[in-house]
Amino acid sequence: MIIGIGVDVVDIERFGRQLERTPGLIDRLFVPAERGLNTQSLAARFAAKESVAKALGAPAGMNWQDCWIGLDENGPTINVLGTVAAVAKSKGIKHWHLSMSHDGGISTAMVIAES
Repeated sequence: MIIGIGVDVVDIERFGRQLERTPGLIDRLFVPAERGLNTQSLAARFAAKESVAKALGAPAGMNWQDCWIGLDENGPTINVLGTVAAVAKSKGIKHWHLSMSHDGGISTAMVIAES
């Protein structure tokens, strides 16, 4: 059963400028394994994390470090722990589905949270 759906879009150029303007932002938003990626990939991962938050109902107190986007043989994966995992568990979420894309200067992500 679908518990939540989230979608987000990020302007890649604007996101890159924000990362340049705000020292430490990349460390707050991304885990070490994500930080070395190009701006387009970081923007897509940020959109994915925002989509996860929306699928969870955007509860207060979630830590950006408690959600990261990986890759396996089937494509992008959502990994959660700590604050994000606690909210997901309280809602009965056991499976995540993620699609990410970029085109025309925009990165987008859609997440489905499923029991």
